[in-house]
Amino acid sequence: MLRWTVHLEGGPRRVNHAAVAVGHKVYSFGGYCSGEDYETLRQIDVHVFNAVSLRWTKLPPVWTNSRDHVREVPYMRYGHSAVLIDDTIYIWGGRNDTEGACNVLYAFDVGTHKWYTPKVTGMVPGARDGHSACVLGKSMYIFGGYEQLADCFSNDIHKLDSSNMIWSLICTKGTPARWRDFHSATIIGTKMYVFGGRADRFGPFHSNNEIYCNRIKVFDTDTNSWLDSPPTPLLPEGRRSHSAFSFTWKKIDPKGKGPCPRRRQCCCRVGDKIILFGGTSPSPEEGMGDEFDLMDHSDLYILDFSPSLKTLCKLAVIQYNLDQSCLPHDIRWELAAMTTNSNISRPIFSSHG
Repeated sequence: MLRWTVHLEGGPRRVNHAAVAVGHKVYSFGGYCSGEDYETLRQIDVHVFNAVSLRWTKLPPVWTNSRDHVREVPYMRYGHSAVLIDDTIYIWGGRNDTEGACNVLYAFDVGTHKWYTPKVTGMVPGARDGHSACVLGKSMYIFGGYEQLADCFSNDIHKLDSSNMIWSLICTKGTPARWRDFHSATIIGTKMYVFGGRADRFGPFHSNNEIYCNRIKVFDTDTNSWLDSPPTPLLPEGRRSHSAFSFTWKKIDPKGKGPCPRRRQCCCRVGDKIILFGGTSPSPEEGMGDEFDLMDHSDLYILDFSPSLKTLCKLAVIQYNLDQSCLPHDIRWELAAMTTNSNISRPIFSSHG
């Protein structure tokens, strides 16, 4: 029985950010918030969510004493990707309003919180944003996105072997997925499942004839082949800037209070829970018709795949406002954590498209 168990406000207000789960923590990198200054070049910010204490913290900026050291730290950006391989988080791609898109690979050591730029060789992908990144073994697979130099959507697959830091452009077989950006890609076994995203009806170049793909495309990493789409009894509506994780392909209806409709959020799996935070949606004051009057979110929700009896009891205590004075101290602490908002961001409305 899936259930939304936690809803907290006051986390980092971010859109088009990237996040990855490391143990019981979620590391969130960059993104944008309407009304903030993105013309001034500055370090990417890093927020960490502890899934046990349910608290956010913001890591302090990295002290840089030379121009070379500055280049080791990525600048603030959005539309990038983040993956975990061993104890290292790799940040790739994305863009900002000053520097444009980026194709430098950045590495973040989880143990030391230090940044560095690994020396890479091979066919480095062109700078882009809105791509996807998946990990299989020691390799990262980059698919799609919007390439800055070519000014078009991509449907290439690039692979980074982290054991030797060599990039390669995969020569695929079969009918490839359509050119697209802001899709999702999920590894299950040795196959990559691509869904959704924004494409153009007539080809890789943007002609304002946008379509949103609603069929799954499967890429087999063993044979480097695109496979025929598997039959699905229920096809979701085409969409972009969504989240995906491996579960089962069906529409689910979790219990509890869930998030409002949104896009450009982050979604990470921690054990048997999904942690969803951030994103943007139409401002409720203006209704759903005005695409450009948007509200950026600082909230966080936890979806529990199999909530324990203890969790269900805590939810009942909260829902019915039951007396907690007779409960053990650790239970009262957990109840407080589930109902106390964070103070990373202040409540504001915004209008960034």
